[in-house]
Formats: sequence, structure tokens, C-alpha cells
Amino acid sequence: MRLEAPIPVLRVFDHVLARRFYVDWLGFRVDWEHQLSEDAPVYLQVSRDAAVLHLSEHYGDASPGARIRVGVDDVEAYHRELHSRPNPNMNPGIETTPWGTREMGIVDPFGNRIVFSEPVL
Repeated sequence: MRLEAPIPVLRVFDHVLARRFYVDWLGFRVDWEHQLSEDAPVYLQVSRDAAVLHLSEHYGDASPGARIRVGVDDVEAYHRELHSRPNPNMNPGIETTPWGTREMGIVDPFGNRIVFSEPVL
């Protein structure tokens, strides 16, 4: 028996805006999406390397304002990458924490907070 990494479900209200943020800005890719009918909410999976997220327009799937942590091996490189694709609503910085990490926090358009964290060696 083996457990796998959890997949966070983040509540989004507009899958088009979510794609712009997660795919166009953060550099994730859409793996798949599901919609029961044309007027039904969209549920999709995005990923980048080993980081996998589910984004859901479905009422009750998750609460906006969640906070998740994603491990990275080079937070400075990711920071430079994001700043190479300016986002008028985001200007993330990097902080060194007292618990031994370097972190870059962002907030998506739906209030979900993602902290990209690299351990300091």
C-alpha cells in the first residue's frame, strides 16, 4: 500500500480567468477539463512538474481563500520567470523565513493563496 501526494482543489469562479492566471502567468498546463453540459461549471486539472492542482467552478467543492504550499527547488528562478511575464495585479517578492525557507507568496484572482517554498540549506 502506498499513499500519493494530495491534490488540492481550489475554488474558482471563472475558468477563463483561472486559465489566464494559472497557465499564462504561473506556467502550468491544462491536463484535462470536465463539464457536464455547456452551461455547467467547469472542473479542470492543471500541473507543472510534480505540482498538480484541481480548479473547480462547482459550488461547494472548496472555499475561496484557501492556502496551499508548493515546494520548489529554485524560488529565485521562478520569481525571475514570473517577473518576465508581468501581471498588473501581482508583484511577488521573496522572503526568508525564521523556519528556514525562502518563500514567494501569490494570491490568485479568487482569493486563494499559494506559497512557493524552497528550503534553505
